[in-house]
Amino acid sequence: MADIVLTTLNAKYSHAAFGLRYLLANLGPLRPRATIVEFDINQRPLDIAEMLLARNPKIIGFGVYIWNVAPTTEVVATLKRLRPDIKIVLGGPEVSHETEAQPIVQTANHVITGEADLKFAEVCRVLLNQSVGDEVTGLISNLEPKNETPHVVSYPKIIPAELPEFSKIALPYDTYTENDIAHRIIYVEASRGCPFTCEFCLSSLDIPVRQVPLPAFLDAMQRLLDRGVKQFKFVDRTFNLNVATSKAILEFFRARHQPGQFYHFEMVPDRLPAELREVIAQFPPGTLQFEVGIQTFNPEVGALISRRQNYERLADNFTYLRQQTGVHLHADLIAGLPGETLEGFGAGFDRLIALGPQEIQVGLLKRLRGTPIVRHDAEWQMVYNAHPPYELLQNRLLDFATMQRLRRFARYWDLVGNSGNFPESKSLIWKAAGRDTRRDEAADELRFAGTAAPPSPFHSFMHFSDWLHAKLKRTDSIALLRLMEQLFEFLTGELRLDHKLVAETLWRDYQRGGRHDKPGFMKDFLPTEVPQSPRPRSKAGLPKRQARHLV
Repeated sequence: MADIVLTTLNAKYSHAAFGLRYLLANLGPLRPRATIVEFDINQRPLDIAEMLLARNPKIIGFGVYIWNVAPTTEVVATLKRLRPDIKIVLGGPEVSHETEAQPIVQTANHVITGEADLKFAEVCRVLLNQSVGDEVTGLISNLEPKNETPHVVSYPKIIPAELPEFSKIALPYDTYTENDIAHRIIYVEASRGCPFTCEFCLSSLDIPVRQVPLPAFLDAMQRLLDRGVKQFKFVDRTFNLNVATSKAILEFFRARHQPGQFYHFEMVPDRLPAELREVIAQFPPGTLQFEVGIQTFNPEVGALISRRQNYERLADNFTYLRQQTGVHLHADLIAGLPGETLEGFGAGFDRLIALGPQEIQVGLLKRLRGTPIVRHDAEWQMVYNAHPPYELLQNRLLDFATMQRLRRFARYWDLVGNSGNFPESKSLIWKAAGRDTRRDEAADELRFAGTAAPPSPFHSFMHFSDWLHAKLKRTDSIALLRLMEQLFEFLTGELRLDHKLVAETLWRDYQRGGRHDKPGFMKDFLPTEVPQSPRPRSKAGLPKRQARHLV
């Protein structure tokens, strides 16, 4: 039983709710009366409501995000029908903007907009009648109550949270449980905010960038290391913005690195000075992952959405990271930005392929609540889905049918290009991955039948995407062997590549996942005794997806 229950519906069980842990850590004297209860979006709303009611809480605080707002709305509505006396307090980015019109807000008692690390504790103290004297008077003044009697305070529904100073926030890392450490992703942050003003991103509203006091942060990281944490996922939007701080953090982890540890950072792609390169190069292959937001290679589109980046410096950084380090690069592109044609997006995709990141995340533009991207709606005829995740349906340059093709392209690319299951085979879609074993080493690269040169990776993969959807009529629940067989059929039938070459390439990729059962559809094209490919180096303990990319 707990008077205060902090809860959310995570996208996956492995995702530990970072925001809830901040709220719990900053409850002060109320912390013993509070607990975290997490769910995931695959659980039934009625079952979630049942488990929350079993705690018999007085207050339930919900973290509301783009991926969980629909089922959370149903959970909140059920709770208010069954127990209208329970105070429902909402927070999170999805309810911090365009707030009043949302059904979930209309059902709940209160919404804290902005960063609620400290404000949630204030609200709970009043709701539980814990505040006395000047503390209540000050809180009442700040919240503009309708009743001057401390113990019958009536709040406005919408409660803005002042931007908290990090020096006043208790860090949440001791709230991670042993189960979290054993089975879940451990999120950390060294800063909040973003100095850039990209109009599609909520982080553009979080100015200025604020740093966690470095000594306290490193002390907390040491305690996590001492408890056995292996994977650290930094949620800083621009980890390498402050070079001195990011260098200190990287040096801290490098000095303490043990096999199996893995670190994820979101990086500004055109900011990688020599002092950062030096320490990055010291990490073992595969232990660092950099997520870099490219979004577009079109400078006119970038200017239109207030995104600035130096493309020459970006390319130089990618070349360095791919040739001189073992960093796993995950790069983001957005399809559907105002002013960008299909050809323009495709050219950007091809340019990124040439830079060689292990993963390219193709995302469709979303109209996130509160972002200024809406200023382009009229001129570019932007039409978004009214339901989460609010993806673009069409615009002036990309009709609905084209956006549907791009949506399928993104899904199939994730299965084939990003999964790590086809690191060699994927490039056969636009060129021969190696040389025909029936030719000598000086032979030319294989070409697509009937063409003088391979077409662009984007258009080639779009060809595969259209073909695969015509065959399967689905983009989800495709088993690996089924996908592998379809890829084999496409390469050997549609593109008329050599069966033996394709089979041997797919077989090498298949073994990278530790598999040794020879798939039946290509047995006839492999020798009876096929030598096993060497396992990728330094992969022990790394996340499976990243480990598959190591060669």
